Amino acid sequence: MTTKTILGLASGLAMLLGTVAHAETTWKMATKMPVDSPEGQVFQKFAELTEEYTGGELKITVYPNEQLGKENAVLEQLQANIIQIYAEGYSYMKKWEPALDWTTPAFAFDDYDHWVRFMNSDTVKGWFDNAAAQSGVRPLGDPTRVLRGPFRVTVSNVPIETADDYNGLKLRMHESKSAIETWDAIGTEVITLPWTEVYQSISKGIVQAVNSPIALVEAMRFNEVAPYITRMDEYWQSIGFMVNEQALNALDEETRAGLLKAYDEAGEMSQDLMFSVADESIKRMVDAGATYVELDTAPLVETMKTYYEAQDAAGALPEGLLSAIEETRATPQ
Repeated sequence: MTTKTILGLASGLAMLLGTVAHAETTWKMATKMPVDSPEGQVFQKFAELTEEYTGGELKITVYPNEQLGKENAVLEQLQANIIQIYAEGYSYMKKWEPALDWTTPAFAFDDYDHWVRFMNSDTVKGWFDNAAAQSGVRPLGDPTRVLRGPFRVTVSNVPIETADDYNGLKLRMHESKSAIETWDAIGTEVITLPWTEVYQSISKGIVQAVNSPIALVEAMRFNEVAPYITRMDEYWQSIGFMVNEQALNALDEETRAGLLKAYDEAGEMSQDLMFSVADESIKRMVDAGATYVELDTAPLVETMKTYYEAQDAAGALPEGLLSAIEETRATPQ
């Protein structure tokens, strides 16, 4: 073997190793949210902090606006370790553990802290473990750390002033059996649509309303076509950082610690940002002509209590769901 051949092989090996190393330390993070939305800002900060706290050992590239595909395509890529993090609601993990469609049952929690205790209960941890066993995907850190919201509203092109105004309302919903059945029970006409098609669908009259975190209404421009904003606190929710376990386990201990530190600080940022953005956004939208009201949700709570009890008696709810909700109340009912 000539010197030239040896040098060529060495060069090729070095390039290969360099490529492998780069692939191991560069992650793709998928989201449907715009880069300039509050959530988009949190994701970008998370990426920046990750690079800082890992000393550049791990870099994360954020792909907003469904650039890497819609949810089913992204979940397949996440499971295959083509994408390493998907930032979305945990109900999307229902394909691997159906019970995870019930991490945010509507009108079931007393307050935010009650929901946090529920999400960290042994019951929900067991659901996440089951999903990980099926898919190799699990939450990164505390599943409630990155706040979404901070509270939920219905954005509509007709006024909603009482619970009765939901009857017959054409309401956009994501593909979630629990969410669809919930709003069927409340009396709406549920129409499933992708999040990115909501604005156009309202403007064309396909739907009349959408339920949304308040902090995203203005970013998605929903108020332009649906000027009635009704706070109803349907449920509390976080932005799940669903991570591929193979990618996570491939990191050394120090890099993993830096990643989790970045996640924790991004979560802290989300807590402050979501509330400040919500307050400022509501003021701007009202000043521009929107109507903002806070709904008396007591009738909806009663409707859903009856619904949940009937569903549980029929064996239609995940085992332990209602028990976990009751056991994590600050004051048992």
